[in-house]
Amino acid sequence: MKRLAIFLLLLLGGVGVAFAQTPTAKDKAAVQEVERLERQRFEAQVKKDYAFLEKVFADDLVYTHASGKQNGKTDYIQSIRDGKSQYEKIDVEALNVRAYNNGQAALVNGTITITLPPTADANPNLAHLKYVVVQIKDPKKGWQVVLWQSQKQAK
Repeated sequence: MKRLAIFLLLLLGGVGVAFAQTPTAKDKAAVQEVERLERQRFEAQVKKDYAFLEKVFADDLVYTHASGKQNGKTDYIQSIRDGKSQYEKIDVEALNVRAYNNGQAALVNGTITITLPPTADANPNLAHLKYVVVQIKDPKKGWQVVLWQSQKQAK
């Protein structure tokens, strides 16, 4: 939480500067790297690649589901292990990454469609979500998700 609070203070304090300046080379590189990592993270959630998820989720992760339920890193990864959070497929429909602080922080927003396990009547079970992610580049661990927030989207 401390890193998230510091990031938000830096972001709010530098909003005017951030919009007034052109992106640095490090910002541009960060955008490409975070876009790639977002797609890899979705794939890891589907494939249950726990080692990858452990690496890309920060220890102080705040993961807020569209239902409003919140998890920390350990609880969220355990919910995938326990089958409480199941993903058959995650399709990225839109993905927008903005880098800040000379490529050390990134805000991500987008839309995804999650294919969930079929319901009892075998009907397709889809969730259309808008989401926001905050990622911070840790000097030792690389890019890490510190915040996930989603909401259901009508389709």
